[in-house]
Amino acid sequence: MIDRRDVLKLTGAVAFAAAAQTRSFELDELTIDDLQKSMQSGRFTARSLAEKYLARIEEIDKKGGVNSVIEINPDALKIAESLDQERKQKGPRGPMHGIPVLIKDNIATADRMSTTAGSLALAASRPPKDAFIVERLRASGAVILGKTNLSEWANFRSLHSVSGWSGRGGQTRNPYALDRNTSGSSSGSGAAVASNLCAVAVGTETDGSVVSPASVNGLAGIKPTIGLLSRAGIVPIAHSQDTAGPMARTVRDAAILLAVLSGPDPADPATSGAGRAQLDYTRYLDPKGLKGARLGVARKYFGLAGGVDQLIEDAIAHMKSAGATIVDPVDLPGPDQYGEAEGVVLRYEFKADLNQYLQGLGPSAKCKSLAAIIAFNEKERAREMPFFEQEIMLQAEKKGPLTDKAYLDARAKCLQATRSAGIDAVVQKHKLDAIVAPTNGLAWLIDWVNGDHDTGGCSGPAAVAGYPHVTVPAGLLHGLPAGLSFFGTAWSEPTLIKLAYSFEQLTKARRPPKFLRTVEFSS
Repeated sequence: MIDRRDVLKLTGAVAFAAAAQTRSFELDELTIDDLQKSMQSGRFTARSLAEKYLARIEEIDKKGGVNSVIEINPDALKIAESLDQERKQKGPRGPMHGIPVLIKDNIATADRMSTTAGSLALAASRPPKDAFIVERLRASGAVILGKTNLSEWANFRSLHSVSGWSGRGGQTRNPYALDRNTSGSSSGSGAAVASNLCAVAVGTETDGSVVSPASVNGLAGIKPTIGLLSRAGIVPIAHSQDTAGPMARTVRDAAILLAVLSGPDPADPATSGAGRAQLDYTRYLDPKGLKGARLGVARKYFGLAGGVDQLIEDAIAHMKSAGATIVDPVDLPGPDQYGEAEGVVLRYEFKADLNQYLQGLGPSAKCKSLAAIIAFNEKERAREMPFFEQEIMLQAEKKGPLTDKAYLDARAKCLQATRSAGIDAVVQKHKLDAIVAPTNGLAWLIDWVNGDHDTGGCSGPAAVAGYPHVTVPAGLLHGLPAGLSFFGTAWSEPTLIKLAYSFEQLTKARRPPKFLRTVEFSS
C-alpha cells in the first residue's frame, strides 16, 4: 500500500539526488582504461577507487533514491587492498585489476553476501561456491563492490510485474527520471552503471533483460551467444535462453568485461563451444567498422512512440554515411510466430532448472523447490506480493518433465522460427553482417497498480535463438535514452562489437543522467 510517507520520502530523495549530481564526482564517466591509468600513475589505488564508489552509492543510490544496489560487499575494501599490494609486487593481472564491479543478485557468490534473485525466500541461503563467471571476475583482479537489485526472480513471477521491484530490494528507479522504470530484469545493474556507482556491471538475460535496461539507462550492453558464458551458479529461468552479459557506459568497457567473463566451464556443457571465445574483444574496436558493412533493417520492430523511430532513422542515416550498405527492410518472423511456444518452453525449463538449482544450495536453503517458493510467497503475501501475484510460477509448477511432447514441440518451433527461418535465413539471404532495429521504447512510468507498460522491443529473435545481441546508445528523447540494436548469427560477437563501437564513435550519443524528478519538456 502506498501512503503519503512514501511520497514524501521519494520527493526528498529526488531533491537530494538532483542536488548531489550538481556536485562534481571525480570518477564520473571514467572508463576502465582511465581507471587503470590513474592506478598506474599513483593518483588512485584500488582501495581509494572502491571507497569513492562506495561513497557515491551511499549518496546517490541510498540517500538519492535510485536504489539499485541491494547489498554491499563487506570485504570489498580488504580485497582492494590486497590487489594494491599485488600490483606493487607483481604488476596488474590485466585490464580489470582493481576495477570496481557490481553484479546482479542472481549470480552466486560464496562469500558474506547473499544470492537471492531479489526474493525473501532465498534470504538465508548461501551458495556452496562462486558462479563460474564470479570465479573469472575474481581471477581477473576485479573488486566486486556488491550486488544489484533486479526484477524479482528475473521478472519471471507475474504477468503484471513491475520491473525493478523485488521483495528484498524494493523499487529501483531510472536515474534519468526517478518516477520512471529502469526496465528489467537487470534493473539495478543498468541504473548503477548509468549513475556512475561502479565502472561496469554484470546483468543476465533470458529475453531482453540485458539489452532493455541497457537501452533505457543509456548504456552499451552485450547479450552473448548461449554458451559463451557459463550459466553455472546463476539462479535460472531457462537453460535454452539464459546468459549473463556485460553492461557498461562504453562499448570498449563492455568488450573488456566480456572477455573476462567468457570461456569453457566443465559444469556447463553448453560452453563446450566457448573455444570460440576471444581473449581480447578490444581488437575488434574499429572506428571505421561500419564501412563496407551490410546491415538489414528489421522494420517489424519499429512503430515505437515518443520519437524513437525517428531517432533510429537518423542512426541508420549516420551508418549509411559512414559507408554501410543498408538493406531495408528485412523480414524476420515476429513473436506471433514463436511467442506462445517461447512461453511454453520457459515455463517447462523454469520448473526443471530452478528445482535443480534450489536442491544444490544444500542445508542453508529453506525452499528446495518451486512449489516451496510458491508456498513461501503466499505465506509472506504482505511482503512478497503487495503489488502483483505469481501467475507465471503457478503455471510453471503445473508443467511436466522436459521429455513431454508439448515441451519438445515448442522448443523445435522456437528454433525453426528464430534460427533456420529467422536470423540465419535473413543473414544468408541478404549476405548481412548484422540486423539492426530500435532496442525498445522509452522508459515508462513506474506503476504499482497496473504493472509494466510494454513499449515494444527487438530482443525476442536473438534471445529465443540463443544468438548475440548488442545495444548501444542512440540518443536522448525528452531526456530519456534510447538504444540501437545489432544482432546476428551464433558467435558473431566480434562483428557486432565492431559495428556497435563504430556507431558509438560516430555519434557519441551517451549522456549521463541528471536524476530529474520527472521528464522535463521544453516549451
